[in-house]
Amino acid sequence: MRHYSDYNNKDEYWHFGVDEEQGLLEFLLANAKESRTKVKATLKGRGVKVDGKTITQFDFRLMPGMKVSVSKTKRNQNVLKNRFVKIVYEDRWLVVVEKAPGILSMAAGHSSLNVKAVLDDYFHKSRQNCRAHVVHRLDRDTSGLMVYAKDMETEQILEHNWHDIVYDRRYVAVVSGEIVEEGGTVASWLKDNKAFVTYSSPVDNGGKYAVTHFRVLDRTTDHSLVEFKLETGRKNQIRVHSADIGHPVCGDVKYGNGDDPLHRLCLHAYVLCFFHPVTRERMEFEMPVPSAFRSMFR
Repeated sequence: MRHYSDYNNKDEYWHFGVDEEQGLLEFLLANAKESRTKVKATLKGRGVKVDGKTITQFDFRLMPGMKVSVSKTKRNQNVLKNRFVKIVYEDRWLVVVEKAPGILSMAAGHSSLNVKAVLDDYFHKSRQNCRAHVVHRLDRDTSGLMVYAKDMETEQILEHNWHDIVYDRRYVAVVSGEIVEEGGTVASWLKDNKAFVTYSSPVDNGGKYAVTHFRVLDRTTDHSLVEFKLETGRKNQIRVHSADIGHPVCGDVKYGNGDDPLHRLCLHAYVLCFFHPVTRERMEFEMPVPSAFRSMFR
């Protein structure tokens, strides 16, 4: 996957073409004419881009035809340092983040801890003239991948064309009990009551139709590790449908059965794939299954 769109001023970067396959650190030491310590600091400080994508891995493999851009000034400043939010990808139009459980996607009520506020602070400190625009949400206690627009125009494109732009969204969850099937599909109508609890109905109850596909990745007699793929994106969809099949998500205080082995909601958005709203490139992101989830199936 190649990402373009270097959103920084080109005058702030040195640019190099790649003629042969080699490791990024080896290439930088040969071409950037700086010490190993400075090169590593630039990598750690998100000051190296390959074909417009920020790269921090020193062993990243370069291929002929790639373009490497090295910041003249970046040495570990302007890096987002927050235990709740990690930047996975960034360009001039959008930012993809991995959020931890326990933080809201945007401000609600009196809560000040939210991803949008963290990103707005990061943009301000890194002297980017933009703000984070919310285009979709994850529940406070769900962790994983999210995309935020950096301007209103990009937000509108994403918001109004979400179902055409996003072509793969997958979650991984630890659910209560052993699912004997290898996988399946759950479909129902979802509707909130006055207490904002989502109810599922096999027939049209005036709510929204929702479809969730699931695949069992691993299992024990007590729990199952399950991949969920959304065909629709309704509020609490996975949590409700998981409960519908008799295996609620572990740690779910709203739809669960009290099974809470990790003392958190065991739901993580680990795959997000979409067409870039401006360049139309395929953007594909996949994060590892949380190690705490994996540890339950060793």
